[in-house]
Amino acid sequence: MGIDVGGTFTDVVAIDAATRMLVARVKVPTTHHASDGVAAGIVAGITTLLEQCSIAPHDVAFIAHSTTQATNALLEGDVARVGVLGVLDGFGALAAARMRFAPVPLTASKRLEPPFVFARADDTELNAAIGELARRGVESVAVTSAFGVDDGTLESTVARSIRERGIAATCGHDVSSLYGLRARTRTAALNAAILPIMMRTAHMTDAAVKGAAIAAPLLIMRSDGGVMDVAEVERRPIQTMLSGPAAGIAGALFHENVTDGIFVEVGGTSADLSVIRAGQPQMRAARIGGHRTMLQTLDVRTLAIAGGSMVRVGPGGIADVGPRSAHIAGARYACFVEPGSFDGAHVERVAPTQRDSADYAVIVTRDGTRIAVTPTCAANLLGDIPDGNFARGDDESARRGFEVLGAYLGLDARACARRVLDMACAKVTACVEELIAQYALERESVVLVGGGGGAAALVPGSARHAGLASRLARDAEVISPIGVALALVRDVVERTIVDPTPGDILRVRREASDRAVAAGAAPDRVDVTIEIDAQRNRVRAIASGATAMVEGAAQAVRGAEERRAAAALSMRTGSEGVSLIAASDALDVYEASLTRRGAFGRTARVREQRIVDERAIVRFGARDALVVQTTAAALAAALRRTLEEATVFSDVGRALPELYILHGARIADFRGIMNTEHAIALAVEDIAGREPTARVVIVAKPRK
Repeated sequence: MGIDVGGTFTDVVAIDAATRMLVARVKVPTTHHASDGVAAGIVAGITTLLEQCSIAPHDVAFIAHSTTQATNALLEGDVARVGVLGVLDGFGALAAARMRFAPVPLTASKRLEPPFVFARADDTELNAAIGELARRGVESVAVTSAFGVDDGTLESTVARSIRERGIAATCGHDVSSLYGLRARTRTAALNAAILPIMMRTAHMTDAAVKGAAIAAPLLIMRSDGGVMDVAEVERRPIQTMLSGPAAGIAGALFHENVTDGIFVEVGGTSADLSVIRAGQPQMRAARIGGHRTMLQTLDVRTLAIAGGSMVRVGPGGIADVGPRSAHIAGARYACFVEPGSFDGAHVERVAPTQRDSADYAVIVTRDGTRIAVTPTCAANLLGDIPDGNFARGDDESARRGFEVLGAYLGLDARACARRVLDMACAKVTACVEELIAQYALERESVVLVGGGGGAAALVPGSARHAGLASRLARDAEVISPIGVALALVRDVVERTIVDPTPGDILRVRREASDRAVAAGAAPDRVDVTIEIDAQRNRVRAIASGATAMVEGAAQAVRGAEERRAAAALSMRTGSEGVSLIAASDALDVYEASLTRRGAFGRTARVREQRIVDERAIVRFGARDALVVQTTAAALAAALRRTLEEATVFSDVGRALPELYILHGARIADFRGIMNTEHAIALAVEDIAGREPTARVVIVAKPRK
């Protein structure tokens, strides 16, 4: 079961664990103002779904929800009174100076500006410091020390003492295991600011799930697209920031099976855009109030344009579309009312909120009802919305609405609708072009994939503007809760290590894997990605895997021709030209030689590869990669030869290829490894336990 808590509605879906198909969905109001907060709406959705679909609680193998609570709390300044307790473990005034940070703006009138109290690692001084914070009315404390990342015992002991006094507490090493004292302390303080409210909601929701006799543990969506349990939320609630957009991206990955493209999730008020490359979403460090944090989040670009955006008018006609949406102005969409509603109606200019200028156009009916023409209405009139789509409205109503607005502006209905849709799509297209340039995407292979209830209104038109291919995701209007239901348990371990040895990297890798297993991932299906930043002396291990209960469900295995067809579809070619060139026991590698258009319109022959699993899902793609079939016993020698062949030398040094090792159903991602010995050690470790004759595939993509 997946639950997406939105600003207006809470969506709950049920997914068959074996087929990964949507079997049920319900929508209930989000209960922001209930005594139990949003937990009340979650419970109502769960109960309704179980009853309507006759699902027994013991049949629920996985249940998780996304939340906008952490993001909203920070954006709206609805945070706890925070204090920072700096433990001076040997560095005195120097450490204290590095712990202090400038106030963090949250809203125009609120900022995070905690009092700082310092104490040496002495019981008397620490108790006095805690007492001082309590007297100042602090509700939550961030405990920090210079080298807490090396040994967090002292921070944890102090935090435990604070909790014993009834005050929430978090530690610097809880939010990051990297050096960088000021950024770590700032991140810990932000974590502490939302800790009380997130703990209340998590405990109420967890209790409600248990009250419904669901045995599966409640999990919460993380900002990086994974899920974590309630105990982790108590340590790192800041990890749930942006979990709403993360849910949509998870749906694109696991339900729509997007391997390469730009995912565009369109709601009624905003649109979120994110890049997916080789089956992986792109990440970046989060900034709050203009300040860097040590929180890695999905790179999501949010635009104030969507299916419900309102039209703004000026002296020259239509001046803009958005950012306000129809529901803010209390207006209905023109395409979702009766055509007769427009008889005798007229146009007025209104200010949706007190902060807005009065240039938003609404159509006012005889009975005073407000109606807005929106991009969704324009797309309906212009034929972009397919039958059966969530955004499909009444063409005649859309036409009548634009006739009224057009008469006011001196335009015919279709020209008015075209102007509105073009202006809305231009904003999406500008962001798409920015993402293509930033991530150096191959334009010919970029596909816009639309999700969310408003996707059909903006995605096809935006793709036409940009000259790109597009498609609407299956079950687009509930792609976010589907993403939650299909999300993987995930954890990240980061360490600052100067010149790491293979042993150092293996230890970080095992720690990340152990954390994911402890959080509920099936041990034999945990994938770990290693990233090494030699300039910053940083080693990051990202572990993810499905829960053991979900992995226990029988998965539908597709035939060889279905897998080949899936690869061909991804490469946009016919199956006849696609060959199976290598395979592990559960993954196939297909290749086709194709003509692609490159820079300046030139064409070139390329080798496209696609890795397809037993369910005929394309896991990732490559171009002109070196693919080597080997065995577990011969892997080390074969990998050394492959790396030598695929390594690129230039005037700035040598660059190892982007490297993947396929064995069983696992895809070990070693793209972040830039040292041959490290790569070989990690690969051998990854296949430990395989039979010597087990089939293993090396995929090495030379770097440009």
